[in-house]
Amino acid sequence: MWEQLYEKIDGLYERMVEDRRYLHQHPELSFHEKETAKYIENRYDELGIPYKSNIGGYGIVATLEGGKPGKTVALRADFDALPIQEENDVPYKSKVDGVMHACGHDGHTASLLAVAEAALQFKEELPGTLVFLHQPAEEYAPGGAKPMIDEGALEGVDAVFGTHLWASTPLNKIETTKGPFMAGADRFTITFKGKGGHGALPQQTKDPVVMAGQAIVELQQVVSRRINPLQPAVLSIGKIEGGNAFNVIPDTTSLTGTVRILDKEVQDEVIDEMHKILKGITISYDADYELDYVKGYPPVVNHAKEAEYYLENAEEIPGVIGYEEVDPIMGGEDFAYYLEERPGAFFFTGAQIEGHAYPHHHPKFDFDERALSTAAKALIHGYKKYQEDHK
Repeated sequence: MWEQLYEKIDGLYERMVEDRRYLHQHPELSFHEKETAKYIENRYDELGIPYKSNIGGYGIVATLEGGKPGKTVALRADFDALPIQEENDVPYKSKVDGVMHACGHDGHTASLLAVAEAALQFKEELPGTLVFLHQPAEEYAPGGAKPMIDEGALEGVDAVFGTHLWASTPLNKIETTKGPFMAGADRFTITFKGKGGHGALPQQTKDPVVMAGQAIVELQQVVSRRINPLQPAVLSIGKIEGGNAFNVIPDTTSLTGTVRILDKEVQDEVIDEMHKILKGITISYDADYELDYVKGYPPVVNHAKEAEYYLENAEEIPGVIGYEEVDPIMGGEDFAYYLEERPGAFFFTGAQIEGHAYPHHHPKFDFDERALSTAAKALIHGYKKYQEDHK
């Protein structure tokens, strides 16, 4: 049956491309994916697979019960887009000004829909139950995964698997790791509260611009000198705001940035060390500061046994050209919340277009659509191996 199921997925390639390109032309931002959700619901209506809608926002949970006893395994795909103006010159270019599927979520959705359609043909032979999680709002915290879980998306689920089409990995290569795979992704804003005045009379001010400049340099010591070098962490400043005129010292200046960690204990250390540095700077200037630190998605931590399905058994997936256990990356993903609740694994499916070296979240991002079939087969592979391990 499994070989036939994989062949059925391959036979749905044109439909996957059709779904992907429609969604690519009609992207919607996080928390606003109303029409995208309707499109997905219509596809399940066509298939006759029951589903629940409006789970944790615009989330959809579809369920396919197999004809044989077994475990309940969930497969997840996200479907939100980004506030980016597309610069690709392709027939399926975004029709929405300033909004683009620049991360491959349109492809994730198309692949999962194909899994559902293919699996339906073998319903009576399938063990256990397949749950299809179509998730909104992955791109922006608090995200869509946690609200879906809070509203029961994982009730009765024994394990969960997900993939991300990865445009920098060779086509049809699988990458993952056991344990921490992607980072916890936090954001922060530091506001220095000084005293403004004329740029020609700095002695009468408490210059928050200078404080911010000093902080930019000293905050780099949090990672380089205050955290164990064997525990990965990143602290980056991405935005500086302060002042309106060349000769006026403002009252306040702010820094906005991100922290990435693979261990929650390191997260607490980073916050504590940031406060120490900021207190020291502002005390020396007789000023004050405010740190607004928002803990975002936790780290994506794969369960070892389930990750092994893609590291020791990936050659069983037709079309996969290779697989590799890779170092964790410091990008974030709210799939982390599912793995905090259930065993499972998250992995990359290589989707690189040869000669098209644009990263995720770039206006010219795109991926090789031939990866759609591989992603779909790799998802069903996780379900298959989990069933075999828990007979």
